Amino acid sequence: MTDELDARLDRIGRHPFRARFRLRGRDRAVVDLRGMRTVAKHAEDLIGRRLAPAEPRNDGRQTPYRGHPVFVAQHATATCCRTCLARWHGIPAGHALRDDERAYVVEVICRWIVRQYAPGHPPP
Repeated sequence: MTDELDARLDRIGRHPFRARFRLRGRDRAVVDLRGMRTVAKHAEDLIGRRLAPAEPRNDGRQTPYRGHPVFVAQHATATCCRTCLARWHGIPAGHALRDDERAYVVEVICRWIVRQYAPGHPPP
């Protein structure tokens, strides 16, 4: 699944809108200060509240563009709303996310954040 997920992230990252997102400034500092384990817990909580319900409140507009590295990663990985999840990841809208789907979304977000630190994907 690792290779498949990396290939999917590469494909999503080539989309002009998604390619604009990078981990910068305060968002990067949060990862530096708190560490990936804490950021992953934040991702679990945010996904549980904002994306996991069958009909999320303000779906399509529930994810801010900045303020936390998870938000930036959600836009970069097309995990920002149920429409993007369906279109890019094949997780249909209209049902509450199952535990495995929630875990997948968190993995996608965390993988993107880690890749922002990787030598092959240097931040600007």
